[in-house]
Amino acid sequence: MPPPPARPQGVTSLPHQCSVLLRRLAASRSLTSSSFLRALRCLHARLLTSALLHAPPHPHLTLRLIHLYTLSGDLPAAATLFRADPCPVAATSLVAAYAAAGRLPAAVSFFDAVPQARRDTVLHNAVISAYARASHAAPAVAVFRSLLASGSLRPDDYSFTALLSAAGHLPNISVRHCAQLQCSVLKSGAGGVLSVSNALVALYMKCEALEATRDARKVLDEMPDKDALTWTTMVVGYVRRGDVGAARSVFEEVDVKFDVVWNAMISGYVHSGMVVEAFELFRRMVLERVPLDEFTFTSVLSACANAGFFAHGKSVHGQITRLQPNFVPEAALPVNNALVTLYSKCGNIAVARRIFDNMKSKDVVSWNTILSGYVESSCLDKAVEVFEEMPYKNELSWMVMVSGYVHGGFSEDALKLFNRMRAEDVKPCDYTYAGAISACGELGSLKHGKQLHGHLVQLGFEGSNSAGNALITMYARCGAVKEAHLMFLVMPNIDSVSWNAMISALGQHGHGREALELFDRMVAEGIYPDRISFLTVLTACNHSGLVDEGFQYFESMKRDFGIIPGEDHYTRLIDLLGRAGRIGEARDLIKTMPFEPTPSIWEAILSGCRTSGDMELGAHAADQLFKMTPQHDGRWVDAARVRKLMRDRGVKKEPGCSWIEAGNKVHVFVVGDTKHPEAHKVYKFLEMVGARMRKLGYVPDTKVVLHDMEPHQKEHILFAHSERLAVGFGLLKLPPGATVTVLKNLRICDDCHAVMMFMSKAVGREIVVRDVRRFHHFKDGECSCGNYW
Repeated sequence: MPPPPARPQGVTSLPHQCSVLLRRLAASRSLTSSSFLRALRCLHARLLTSALLHAPPHPHLTLRLIHLYTLSGDLPAAATLFRADPCPVAATSLVAAYAAAGRLPAAVSFFDAVPQARRDTVLHNAVISAYARASHAAPAVAVFRSLLASGSLRPDDYSFTALLSAAGHLPNISVRHCAQLQCSVLKSGAGGVLSVSNALVALYMKCEALEATRDARKVLDEMPDKDALTWTTMVVGYVRRGDVGAARSVFEEVDVKFDVVWNAMISGYVHSGMVVEAFELFRRMVLERVPLDEFTFTSVLSACANAGFFAHGKSVHGQITRLQPNFVPEAALPVNNALVTLYSKCGNIAVARRIFDNMKSKDVVSWNTILSGYVESSCLDKAVEVFEEMPYKNELSWMVMVSGYVHGGFSEDALKLFNRMRAEDVKPCDYTYAGAISACGELGSLKHGKQLHGHLVQLGFEGSNSAGNALITMYARCGAVKEAHLMFLVMPNIDSVSWNAMISALGQHGHGREALELFDRMVAEGIYPDRISFLTVLTACNHSGLVDEGFQYFESMKRDFGIIPGEDHYTRLIDLLGRAGRIGEARDLIKTMPFEPTPSIWEAILSGCRTSGDMELGAHAADQLFKMTPQHDGRWVDAARVRKLMRDRGVKKEPGCSWIEAGNKVHVFVVGDTKHPEAHKVYKFLEMVGARMRKLGYVPDTKVVLHDMEPHQKEHILFAHSERLAVGFGLLKLPPGATVTVLKNLRICDDCHAVMMFMSKAVGREIVVRDVRRFHHFKDGECSCGNYW
């Protein structure tokens, strides 16, 4: 047979040419670009037409093509090539690619497609790593066991590294389990491998047992080599356990400190609330010329924002500007987000917006950050603009906006936005539900609040503390204190907010003794009261006239719990003394305060003087109040003088209005209302009930009308007060025997209070009025407040 003709010099075979082209493509820097994918597909077509794919002499061409498709992101094309020849090498590439894309079931299917006899250790390692990445510990252990059971395969260093990483996600892993895995590692001879030792240290540090840190430390001490991951794992592990001191000790042991270890220690201080220590370590990092990266700046800026160290935060911003670090957009993004947060929290929303507008790239965190900044700065109009402009919203975006409306006093808008959220098929989280429920409480919309309660139960949010606490407050603010108490009793977990909400509910509804008993029970159960707890207790004492008890709890704040009373606590106590007629003690208390009297203090004194008749002190309080808040609508028994002052200073008193929920609608009434479609019927009904009330002994108290007019004219003004109109409407429209619940934006006047008591007896119905101060439950001619409010 004659020899084959010689190949001309410089001419290479087609398989060799294709192999060279595949290597050049692999070296490309734009693996995910459209041009790269076009070139890859052209080469794929060339291999198909030349019948080189899956050819026995050239298997590497198919394998390299599959690998390049996985790098390009065209995973379906790689999967199609694999199915023609499910070899373990190709399966390994596909397992890694699909796992990185978050498609774990598909990744495992490639492992299953390879016959058991053809599987190698590398493929097993890829699947174990995929399970570890997805925090699925049990399947990872099962694959490792199948590797051991194969007989012909042995685990290598990567097998143990992946297994130990996966084992860290086992629930309640014990020290004994960690020790067993360590024995397996030592028997295999992999104990001296750095990656395996690092994974073993991480596993011990994830174990909850106290002795686990000792074993982790022993592994660390026996390691011949250590890298940045080793030290960082120990530092983070100690921080996670709350032992920042031990973390700092490990940090100081590092001879050549890697920047990642510095960042871990700073982050540990930040998460532990030790902002001063974090900032000092940052300064040392700068002095020792350790490279600063986005993780460093983000941690320090977040610490300054959370602790209110705005001057320090601004200096860090200046440092970033001076250093001009060469951040890629992905790295600059978290730093810019932290800067927006910093300036928003320090009250400079304009600078925060400027930084936001200059950001080259933004994510949903960026949009939520500036949105929260506007909400916290009470710039709701700007927040609405940002919200509508957002290219993408998540649950947090909606929650921030709903909560912003509620806290801004726009509860109706909050509910409208909540309903829009559901209409757009966005599932609200429990915090968003809490905001909507709070809006129902502000509006007094009990029916809507109950509907949201039902939705919570259906969605499985009944165990949420935020939603449960909002429900307690909602029921209480809607006059349903029994339902609020039941909610408190059935909550699976109650925190200090829950206790405070229930104590406040009892106090607002006139159950002062019960509120104090609940507070004492809270302390007995080991719940540490905060300043809000004492504020609710003092308010409960205030509503029930428990003066001596109020003094006792006020003194207990600092003596027993180390809480310094603030302006709001002093205001409650002074108001309590004033309304009990002990205005002299209130005046003496002002002299002992560690700060100058504020407008709220003088307002409490003014109210107390109105009760006690101390004209001199009242005039002084009124003068001080007008000096501090010239737009304030404070009142004094010398009505003519106050009205003149108000006219001279342009004070506009807030008009009174009341509202009631009836027939799936909220009906609003103002004083002397004639625009409501059923106003005529209401007035006629009230005249009829008024005749019954007079027979029971009701006499109009015209002295509460601060106008110079005839007595019958004053009676007419009293007759048309908004709460009377709302109650009259409720008595007409609600089912017989139903409780009539009315909400009012101002304090109920003395005469209206007397009217409600007589009216409850005249019609035989319970009437509940929530004014700006508290709840009044009128029944059988009596009020829950005992005429003390």
